[in-house]
Amino acid sequence: MKEALQQILEDAKKRLQEAQSLQEAEDVRVKMLGKKGQLTSILKSMGGLSPEERKELGMQANKAKGEIEAMLNRTFEQLKEKAQEAKFKAEKIDVTEPGKEFKLGTKHPVTITIEEISKVFKSMGFTLVEGPEVETVYNNFDALNAGPNHPARDWTDTFYINDDVLLRTQTSPVQVRTLKSQKPPIRVFAPGRCFRCDTPDATHSPMFHQVEGLVVDEGITMADLKGVLDSFAKQMFGEETRTKFRPHHFPFTEPSAEMDVSCFKCGGKGCRVCKGSGWIEILGCGMVHPSVLKVGGIDTEKYTGFAFGMGVERVAMLKHEIDDIRLLYENDMRFIEQFK
Repeated sequence: MKEALQQILEDAKKRLQEAQSLQEAEDVRVKMLGKKGQLTSILKSMGGLSPEERKELGMQANKAKGEIEAMLNRTFEQLKEKAQEAKFKAEKIDVTEPGKEFKLGTKHPVTITIEEISKVFKSMGFTLVEGPEVETVYNNFDALNAGPNHPARDWTDTFYINDDVLLRTQTSPVQVRTLKSQKPPIRVFAPGRCFRCDTPDATHSPMFHQVEGLVVDEGITMADLKGVLDSFAKQMFGEETRTKFRPHHFPFTEPSAEMDVSCFKCGGKGCRVCKGSGWIEILGCGMVHPSVLKVGGIDTEKYTGFAFGMGVERVAMLKHEIDDIRLLYENDMRFIEQFK
């Protein structure tokens, strides 16, 4: 058995010297020292020997086991260092290589404009509300006093999903939802996307943004409407801005008006932006029609209100002198980065 122990020792030494990985070293450990290993088998066979022989063989076996374990520890340590070194080489970072440039984006001009408008109305006590972009025909037209023959209800003007559902053509349906869900006093504004069957050109897009406003309370008059919108214009375009209201017609307001602001580019003297008139049309407005108030169950003998709506893209294009609305939707970073 002494020869067998010596052979096991030499075999273990040779195999460990040839091991190239931790797994190969582990295989040697199992083969020599495992439950069914060669050295373990010798130790199990010592039962038939005399006490003197068992003592002598046991000492030699334990010595061989200790030597094998020492070789295993050294080999494991060497292979771990080797594996770590290989990993470092594989994952090495060349700090002399130029780093990747990360470009920070900027807010879209439409987003910037909505935030500016929102800031003004929030400062006047208005609350932001929102409504769905997929609306009912009732909320988009009927509840807003737009009769069956209204031209906007034509299939060539509006994106219909079916006879009763459409993509909203304006943010005004939020008025209806607000009147149904809230009781006066009401003071809200609603920014959002709208959709119409327009052929894209320099001033038209099938998708655009509006900001709707609604105030309902006791004693609300046209003077309140003019005061709020005049204050908005001054905060939005500058303290020197003047406002002008022209009679107009909207089915959901009576009386109705369009509001112009003095050209913030030339101060009202006349330029390319205002087409020489000194004035720029900015929004539509009016006193809420009693029929619309009744949709929300509001007592028209006690309460009155006003509403207004403006196109966000129009405001953005005027403020930043953008001459083509399509630039806002082409996602060209050369254009967007100008608004940092």
